[in-house]
Amino acid sequence: MNKQNITKIFHRFQKQNPKPTTELVYKTPFELLIAVILSAQATDISVNKATLELYKVANTPKEILELGLTGLKKYIKTIGLYNTKAANILKTCRILIDQHHSKVPENREALEALPGVGRKTANVILNTSFGQPTIAVDTHIFRVANRIGLAKGKTPLAVEQQLLEVIPKKYLHDAHHWLILHGRYTCIARKPRCPECIINDLCEFKEKTEA
Repeated sequence: MNKQNITKIFHRFQKQNPKPTTELVYKTPFELLIAVILSAQATDISVNKATLELYKVANTPKEILELGLTGLKKYIKTIGLYNTKAANILKTCRILIDQHHSKVPENREALEALPGVGRKTANVILNTSFGQPTIAVDTHIFRVANRIGLAKGKTPLAVEQQLLEVIPKKYLHDAHHWLILHGRYTCIARKPRCPECIINDLCEFKEKTEA
């Protein structure tokens, strides 16, 4: 896709949604970190329901650690893979306390050293909590980027690297959220809603549906 069309796409996204953000509910970088760990293979809605109750009783590394494994599982048992996630969250809380003064680190290396935190999760934290121009390529962004012609890659990392190169710098910080929301509500996996898409005329997807 040429630079002119890419610029037009993000200009339209910005005009439609000037201040996009995650749909996960959080108040602090730590709350966002826990929510993102929980969101792997789970919906934001299910995570928000769980954290709504969890954060009422524990929303710091120390408080969650004090819940213990059984106590934490009670709050997140409705979320997929909750056993593994609970164990990772407790280990992460211990590392944050011991190595980072209970604060969420602002660099990728330290974030990816936390149990349950991979590149995608680190990118979400760096972007949403700390304002860094990163793009966390989830299933939505991977699909949208390849489908509309923004980036052609066989792996999330390949797509991420291409997006960082082609998206104009002034749009980079918010691009992550615009692309996720576009994939979640318009450019959906099956039968994308092309007729109501604001970038329909700029999209390179050839098999556009009529419904």
